[in-house]
Amino acid sequence: MRPWLALQRLSNRTPLRTKLITALLALVILALAAISVSSVWMLRSYLSSQDDSALQSVMSGLNGGTVSLEPGSTYELHGILVGVQLPGTPLSSVGNQSGFPGFGGNSQAPPLPEVPTSLAWAEANNGKLVTVRAQSGNESWRVLVETVTDQVATGTGTTKTETGTLIVGADLGDINATISRLAGVELIVGAIIVCVLALAIVGVVRTNLQPLVEIEATAGEIAQGHLNRRVPERDPRTEIGSLGHSLNTMLSQIEAAFHAREESEAAAHQSEERMRRFIADASHELRTPLTTIRGFAEYYRQRGGLIPRWDRRRADAPEAAATAGLTPDDLDRIMQRVEKEAARMGLLVEDLLLLARLDQQRPLARNPIDLLSLAGDAVHDARMLAPTRTISLIVQPGAAFLVLGDEPRLRQVIGNLMSNALTHTPDGTPIEVSIGSGILDPRVKDSAPAVTLDVIDHGPGMTPEQAHRVFERFYRADQARTRTTGGSGLGLAIVDSLVAAHGGVASVRTAPGRGAAFRVTLPLVPEAQGGLPPEDDDDDRPGQEHWPELVDEADDVIVTYGTSAGIDESNTASANAG
Repeated sequence: MRPWLALQRLSNRTPLRTKLITALLALVILALAAISVSSVWMLRSYLSSQDDSALQSVMSGLNGGTVSLEPGSTYELHGILVGVQLPGTPLSSVGNQSGFPGFGGNSQAPPLPEVPTSLAWAEANNGKLVTVRAQSGNESWRVLVETVTDQVATGTGTTKTETGTLIVGADLGDINATISRLAGVELIVGAIIVCVLALAIVGVVRTNLQPLVEIEATAGEIAQGHLNRRVPERDPRTEIGSLGHSLNTMLSQIEAAFHAREESEAAAHQSEERMRRFIADASHELRTPLTTIRGFAEYYRQRGGLIPRWDRRRADAPEAAATAGLTPDDLDRIMQRVEKEAARMGLLVEDLLLLARLDQQRPLARNPIDLLSLAGDAVHDARMLAPTRTISLIVQPGAAFLVLGDEPRLRQVIGNLMSNALTHTPDGTPIEVSIGSGILDPRVKDSAPAVTLDVIDHGPGMTPEQAHRVFERFYRADQARTRTTGGSGLGLAIVDSLVAAHGGVASVRTAPGRGAAFRVTLPLVPEAQGGLPPEDDDDDRPGQEHWPELVDEADDVIVTYGTSAGIDESNTASANAG
């Protein structure tokens, strides 16, 4: 098993290209070797057997005749050597018998065939065609032998019977030289063929394995982080084409999964950062009312509570005010402050709870709502709160302003926008509420029809940095404002989250010294879309791209879109009014 395992390990370490080239060359070499061996064998067989019929004919004639041959001598009959060889005495002389038709002296020049002189060999090959070597040189003979008996005269005048070997042979010449020349030619031609086929095999293998090389290079680039690389597509009916198609499909899925994981990790990181900032801001906001409540409680305890058996004359005394407890007026004042701080803390907690629910994507009520009615109620309430301001409602021509949503939440959206405008503009600054028809998101091609609600103030406006962060939680544009007048920084964040939960988009268009126009776009219900102008007039549809002229006159207009609906903050656009 060890050699087999070693061979298997070697095969596993050898590149596929090398194995294919080696296997093909080995097959070619084996094929050429088989052809050479078979051709040499056939040529030798042909050269050896071409005189066999003549030898058998001569042997038959000799056996049926009365010709007597001198042992040890050789004779020629029609180019065939004939002789009788006695045991222990090889053929060595030329006979000169005359009177035998067809026989003559041996015209064959030595050497003669080297036939074994033993009777055992002759009996073993009696009647068989055998190829033997010449007595000298490189020539070969084809011989047919039979054992014969003859009367041989002795020196005393008597005769004796001896057994010899009748030999009939044909000179084959230097057959080995012919075979050697053929083998040499075949070796040279085979080497040339192997070299040519080796070059062809290398080229064919390299060409056909090039797609695998490209797949390898693509895999290397992907391993370096280039997930957008793909394998070149080929005919899917081929193995390489099918493999490339499958790999590209797999790579697309891997890239999508990798990007999804990156986006998930980035979202998780951003969510974690937002949560940390959210907790820090919430703690900071809640600390103030809690500290106020705790301070008043400690003050009440340190003063010893109310003055027992209230005596105004004693309370008027300076020494009594310092040692006697709190008066009812002081207690009322403390309780009012505690109530205000508790109410403010309750509102903050309600806002935080609402944002948490929106982050959890809890479903909202979906009922047809007339946004114009909600805008009219918000304008009426704002006029009651700020009777000295000019607050107007502008209704643009278009379809019925019907949306699907949660009425209390939509009222909260408009109320927060109105409260923001009242809080962050000087007293007496006019406020305009405009409602019309437009598109949901101008950044998206073929965006759906929508209802647009603009809350426009003519206040100081915002800088680009402030506009970019206006929808962030706990962000206050004017850090110098107190928490009483400036709010907690959650109003516009709640607007953004509620609008996103309704499938809409919140945005602001502002410029320093030019006021601010907050816009809310909500999807129009399908039933109300029939009242829109024809599609040919989409560019003239009110509210589609036309922001209030108040801001359009600015030289450095900033348009910022909310981020709660999955819109990245990089989608903030700056434009010139021209």
